[in-house]
Amino acid sequence: MTLVKVNNNGQRSLSHFVDEFFQGFPAGLGKEEGFGFPPVNIHETADAYHLELSAPGRSKEDFKIAVDNGQLTISFEKKEETKTEDYKTVRKEFSFRSFKRSFNLDDKIDSSAIQAKYDNGVLKLLLPKKEQVKDAAKQITIQ
Repeated sequence: MTLVKVNNNGQRSLSHFVDEFFQGFPAGLGKEEGFGFPPVNIHETADAYHLELSAPGRSKEDFKIAVDNGQLTISFEKKEETKTEDYKTVRKEFSFRSFKRSFNLDDKIDSSAIQAKYDNGVLKLLLPKKEQVKDAAKQITIQ
């Protein structure tokens, strides 16, 4: 029988148990990133939506962005590397998974004016809002 002395009168907080349980798990596990989906931030301004997708270590040529039937789809397909016989890889930890993320576009978004830029590992999309047609002022006659 093993006895363990606990300095807090035998009470341990729930957060302590959770911390012990998840200690040693990979950092991305349980997040979208851990399942092959890069994390996304979406910001709104008066003129547009700004979408930022974290995808470091990739090339802009490997991304595909399409709009079809009111749905924006961003995908990444890793192109095959050419093997060289000059050296032997002893350990390989870099991995690039393919992914595909889709977003439903609101009717307020001008899909023909969407712009994309890949900068410092972040794919940035500008989704401009449509110009709202304002009703012209009119006089209503009383009958």
